[in-house]
Amino acid sequence: MAGEPFLRLDAWLWHARLARSKAECGALIAAGGFRLNRQPATKAHARIRVGDVLTFMRNGEVCVWRVMELGTRRGPPSEARSLYEEIPLAE
Repeated sequence: MAGEPFLRLDAWLWHARLARSKAECGALIAAGGFRLNRQPATKAHARIRVGDVLTFMRNGEVCVWRVMELGTRRGPPSEARSLYEEIPLAE
């Protein structure tokens, strides 16, 4: 784990276009409801790495995303979608 590249959770969510600003992403995290690898994530500075699984509520639905890339910028939506893989929930 030491030496693996990481990104702050709020920055990664901003790169993935979950909210319009990093401050808004930080507020979403602080409000609760995010889990990082099954552990509650309540701090914007939580470290996210490639392969991590993020679980959260979005528009009343549970979303489960696997981090595929960290990203280096907030790009267009097509670039943002390449940062994660949506994991379907078992019905």
